Amino acid sequence: MIKIAVLVSGNGSNLQALIDANLSGEIVGVISNKADAYALKRAADANIQTKVIEHKAYPTRELFDAALHQQLTEWEVDLVVLAGFMRILSEKFVRNWHGKMINIHPSLLPLYKGMHTHQRVLNTGDVYHGCTVHYVTPELDAGPTLLQGVIPVGHHQTPESLAHRVHSIEHKIYPQAVEWICNGTLKHLENGQILYKGIPLNKPIQFCDL
Repeated sequence: MIKIAVLVSGNGSNLQALIDANLSGEIVGVISNKADAYALKRAADANIQTKVIEHKAYPTRELFDAALHQQLTEWEVDLVVLAGFMRILSEKFVRNWHGKMINIHPSLLPLYKGMHTHQRVLNTGDVYHGCTVHYVTPELDAGPTLLQGVIPVGHHQTPESLAHRVHSIEHKIYPQAVEWICNGTLKHLENGQILYKGIPLNKPIQFCDL
């Protein structure tokens, strides 16, 4: 059984979606860099062990990442799931977990890497928006993409209303991506190639919420 660790910094709604999905893998632990993150309560309520590793307690990012790595290794984790984890991880950490760490980003990558994606979509006048599950690489929001959730951008949308709609579809596609990794439907090869049901995946699988 695949052992999963979820890294969080805030409310943990994506963590809750993963818990509720009854994955074939096991969430063995939840790590937060903030002691007051509500996600920790969600984990505790589901009888999942938690660990607080506060970044402020470490003088450098590398030392903080080393503490993360040690905890993940102790838990014998196979897959690291970033779920609203608001820290940029060092290149060394990312390379240590190459092919074993995924993230969900609130845009249709490769569009709108980085922050403030909902406002940028509105500024540009895009017709569609959404979210992308991808493997984490040293370059920000640039790893191989797995799944995308697509929504139409309606009239009179605000960044807040778009964020709410994107969150809703995140809660559907993130558990699906994790489950497909757990059951072998999605596989990450050593050369970086992604297989979906044994066939090379050259573009993300899209789920449209129209």
